[in-house]
Amino acid sequence: MKLDLFTAMPGEKPLDKIKDSCGFAGIFKEIGVIGDSLSSGEFEAHDQEGNIVYHDMYEYSWPAVMERLTGIVCHNYSRGGMTAREFYESWADRNDFWQWNQAYIIALGNNDVFVCGHPVGSAADIHPEDPESNPDTFFGNMGRIVSKLKSIEKDARIFLVSMQRRGEEAADPIIRAIAEEMKNMCGLFSFTYLIDMTNDGPVYDEEMRKTFGLGFHPNAMGYYSYALMVGNYIDYLIRKNPRDFFEVPFIGKGFRNKDIVY
Repeated sequence: MKLDLFTAMPGEKPLDKIKDSCGFAGIFKEIGVIGDSLSSGEFEAHDQEGNIVYHDMYEYSWPAVMERLTGIVCHNYSRGGMTAREFYESWADRNDFWQWNQAYIIALGNNDVFVCGHPVGSAADIHPEDPESNPDTFFGNMGRIVSKLKSIEKDARIFLVSMQRRGEEAADPIIRAIAEEMKNMCGLFSFTYLIDMTNDGPVYDEEMRKTFGLGFHPNAMGYYSYALMVGNYIDYLIRKNPRDFFEVPFIGKGFRNKDIVY
């Protein structure tokens, strides 16, 4: 057999290969997911007056699907409507969600920017060693979250997920700019990577929602597809940066192999 079946090929893009198993994402035993309605498996129904009623159905969320596909235990710390500010300031403490995991996936931004109108800021707002000095911006609060997770487990692998474009003239440039700042943010913390759904994922426009949406939010197939995309993106990142993941079994154990130099 050829070893290149398990390595990133020159010119390969992150979602060129979609494996049902999500590939090397399965090297993790426990992952914590921090997110909003996309991560909580929110579905839209209508009441008798035709008003939209939102339901977080975690068993259909993409973390639940990824858990079933890979065998990873995915701890879902998400909720519909969540923002980085709320997660850091109250939601995590109130629900005891500052928990140890080998890795964390953070998928926030839509409510911060497009619903609540919080200032976006930039990666320059983030002070990893002094997070309380971060300004109250989306990136300032994202930095606080990652700093807190790194204080729980300094070697945790952190995956930041950027938003999908919508095919909207007003929103898409903002989404692209946030993705670029997320790239910069990854450089501020150890073992932190971007799952760039903005540039590598499909555009979540009206045409895509005809098949994968139920209102604005995904339907069951949409959440399943998103799980495959996130899991396979992690597989790609591992194949692209294999040495970064040699010691995953040692996370939280205090063990080291002298031959691994990061």
